[in-house]
Amino acid sequence: MTGKIHNQESFLSTISASLGRPVRTQGVTRPVWKHQPQWKVLQHATQDELVEVLRKQCVHIHTSLVETNVADLPRAVKNVIDGYGGGQVITWDDPRFERVGLDTDLYKGWSGNGVDVHVWDLAIGKENITVAERSNVGITFSDETLAESGTVVLFSDKGKGRSVSLLPATYIAIIPKSTLVPRITQTASKIHHQVETGENIPSCINFISGPSNSADIEMNLVVGVHGPIKATYLLVHDL
Repeated sequence: MTGKIHNQESFLSTISASLGRPVRTQGVTRPVWKHQPQWKVLQHATQDELVEVLRKQCVHIHTSLVETNVADLPRAVKNVIDGYGGGQVITWDDPRFERVGLDTDLYKGWSGNGVDVHVWDLAIGKENITVAERSNVGITFSDETLAESGTVVLFSDKGKGRSVSLLPATYIAIIPKSTLVPRITQTASKIHHQVETGENIPSCINFISGPSNSADIEMNLVVGVHGPIKATYLLVHDL
């Protein structure tokens, strides 16, 4: 479905009148800035160096970082879930879970140990949100990971409900090492390129930097205001 822009001309005319100049309809080009420092931050960093940047940043954003490999990932996930108290868990319906050994058969084995895993199910619609609301743990993969800010980037899709990372009390992000980029500059450029080439992009892209927090009131940091109160990043070195 293609969106429509309404009242564009009158809107721009009002702005131009306030600025005291006519609306330019031709000869408008994107400026090329002489200095573009955003590309120089961590410009030559290796993947291992980006891992070290991420390690340090996780301390600042109150996020636990667990490093593992594909073979040990199911055990690492279970350890974090147990540390958060088990209970209801919700995950994306994402083929990457099965590829790393986090599949339905494994979840059935966990059910006897106080863990109930729900995989996002398109067939039940909004009931998924109800499950997310009562879940103790939400688990997603990170589609891109910004080392500088310790941010996981989530591209929503049919089986990748936004509620999974927002509504549960705690959150686990599985981060393939291969998704690490220096900062938001690289991810924004990738998304912009997709738009320019006519590729479909997600209707929602979430940038999450650890547990929810706010310092709006008297500059006092409060963690867990409007989302997960704790977060763990599981960095998978061979993925």
